[in-house]
Amino acid sequence: MDRDDVFAYSLLLLLILCFTIIVGGQQSLLLSVQVKGRVEQPLSIRSPTRPTLQEFSVPLGSGPHDVAPANDRKTVWYTAQLSGKLGRLHPTTAKSHQISLGNGSAPHGVIVGPDGAPWIIDGGLNVIVRVDPKTEEVKLFTLPADSGYANLNTATFDRSGILWFTCQSGIYGRLDPTTAKIEVFKAPRGMGPYGISTTPNGTVYFASLAGNYVARIDLHTGKATVLEPPTSNQGARRVWPDSHGHLWITEWNVGQLASYDPVSKMWKESQLPGNNPMLYAVYVDHNDIVWLSDFGANALLSFDPLQDKFHVFMLPSHGADVHQILGRSGEIWGAESGTDKLVVIRHSNSRINII
Repeated sequence: MDRDDVFAYSLLLLLILCFTIIVGGQQSLLLSVQVKGRVEQPLSIRSPTRPTLQEFSVPLGSGPHDVAPANDRKTVWYTAQLSGKLGRLHPTTAKSHQISLGNGSAPHGVIVGPDGAPWIIDGGLNVIVRVDPKTEEVKLFTLPADSGYANLNTATFDRSGILWFTCQSGIYGRLDPTTAKIEVFKAPRGMGPYGISTTPNGTVYFASLAGNYVARIDLHTGKATVLEPPTSNQGARRVWPDSHGHLWITEWNVGQLASYDPVSKMWKESQLPGNNPMLYAVYVDHNDIVWLSDFGANALLSFDPLQDKFHVFMLPSHGADVHQILGRSGEIWGAESGTDKLVVIRHSNSRINII
């Protein structure tokens, strides 16, 4: 073999090596999406925006139901529904401790208020709770005596600092934290009010699971106006707005994600991937990516409305049952009620690129 042949042969080996490295690198970024045993088309996620998933164990028997990451990025609050406590996780150390809310407590929802404090909706005590984030002092706001057992559920603050809340027994209400005054209103069609949220322009909407509708609340009169999704008996469970004020609703009974434009009054419904979708929680991040939990697939999902595509994140722990999702910049948090864990997906602040 002469010198030219050796050079050509070496060049060929170099080209083969480079091709192997490139292909191998691309394959390492491929994520196969598997839902209930069926593998969808692999999704390639560009590495600058590739998300990571991490679980945190909390005390056994907690039954974490809802989760609320604090703005200081040092704390993640969660309701320990089965133990009647508010949990406080420190993600940097993975350690947590719990604050007792009282005998008979069964906290459901938790959000961080404009004052930076966690506000808890406690169905066991029939009260709304504020916990001081520094002293951990517990303050209770009791519903009017004629409210009966309300089955308190979730809450949101409007732009005036009024806390609005839902009760599955068939009422919803508002609390003025400055005066401690609580007012309750009867919900259309009785039982069912569940998820509730506030749009960027300050409008408050709630979803009625048993009533099969979404409602817009008049903040002055407290009256609820019913908005009918296209699918009957859909089981509207949770609702969350995007930056444009469009609503995103999980339809529990039919495994669909619905969206509603309050300006055009147009609805759109999308079926989730998989054989048995059980769509529960919804949250929309600042990039208008819609995040969901699916009990049927034991997964979290993201939905990009611009690409009209779902991206599935399989959860490592079986039977996670993520009841609720909230986030802060670069992080999506969920409460795994079935495993006594919290879960976080960390991602770039740019849109997730699925190609």
